Amino acid sequence: MGKYSVAEFCVGGGGQALGLEAAGFDCAVAVEIDGHCCTTLRLNRPQWDVRQEDMRLVDGRHWHKVDLFAAGVPCPPFSIAGKQLGSDDDRDMFPDALRLIREMKPRAVLLENVPGFASAKFAAYRENLLNSLHDMGYETDWKVLQAADHGVPQLRPRFILVGLPKDRMAFFAWPTPLAKKATVGDTLKDLIAAGGWTGAEVWRAKAQKVAPTIVGGSKKHGGPDLGPTRARRQWQDLGVDGLGIADQPPSPDFPRDGHPRLTVRMVARIQGFPDFWKFSGRKTAAYRQVGNAFPPPVAAAVGQAIASALEGKYPQNRQSRYVQLQLLESPIPYC
Repeated sequence: MGKYSVAEFCVGGGGQALGLEAAGFDCAVAVEIDGHCCTTLRLNRPQWDVRQEDMRLVDGRHWHKVDLFAAGVPCPPFSIAGKQLGSDDDRDMFPDALRLIREMKPRAVLLENVPGFASAKFAAYRENLLNSLHDMGYETDWKVLQAADHGVPQLRPRFILVGLPKDRMAFFAWPTPLAKKATVGDTLKDLIAAGGWTGAEVWRAKAQKVAPTIVGGSKKHGGPDLGPTRARRQWQDLGVDGLGIADQPPSPDFPRDGHPRLTVRMVARIQGFPDFWKFSGRKTAAYRQVGNAFPPPVAAAVGQAIASALEGKYPQNRQSRYVQLQLLESPIPYC
């Protein structure tokens, strides 16, 4: 059992939720509109109160004074891959997040989005958001964190905003980057060899780099692949065919010098999901959950920093417990 409670919105396939759980937060409610994501959450955590609802229609007073409000609100209004309409985009849910925070009065706030939200284009929008949180009694800080600095073998920058009461913000410090970055080859060496491919070890030695940001999680994007042309070229340099997602690892007769495609499980591990986490739906639906996820190790590192602040303790510069134990096949010991 965790020390603190968290109400989570726009939960997706559970990346942030898993990380916060590892940091000591018990899920009071998980609100998500996508049916496949809700099935994934219930499949893996039947004890959670999972609700398939639009957060714009939720009454936050049901979870009054929960310890943490956490939300990864939709990113298209601020993504460089979209039109960056911000507040003019009907998918902008920051106003709804603020309404829920007013209703719930949590002790702490965690908001996550794409790095585009940190750009000069949205400076005024950001300022209004911060002012609204200040008016509710929160001191705030924000930063763009790079997933590769926190045990994830992927270049995945994310905008993170934390809000805490003034007497607790004094104890908050952003997690310290790890000294060594994980690589794609070392992360996937057992999975890529699982089908008996004789070129697996040569591939592992070639793939000693951090992957580009995993994309392709949008429903408008079509079938699952590892992103647009530029990203696929980067995957090619890692010895990976990014044009699609495989059903199985490469077989013994796959060319020794070939470029295999990754499976959903392989991509999930690159995102930082533990192998025991199961995704609902067919390949495309499962891949979308993985592709849109907030990496659990990054969420765990931020969650531990928030927990330390709530305890009134300065955080220690130590590796996240989640990073240390993320690949355990059993979900029991890592909590």
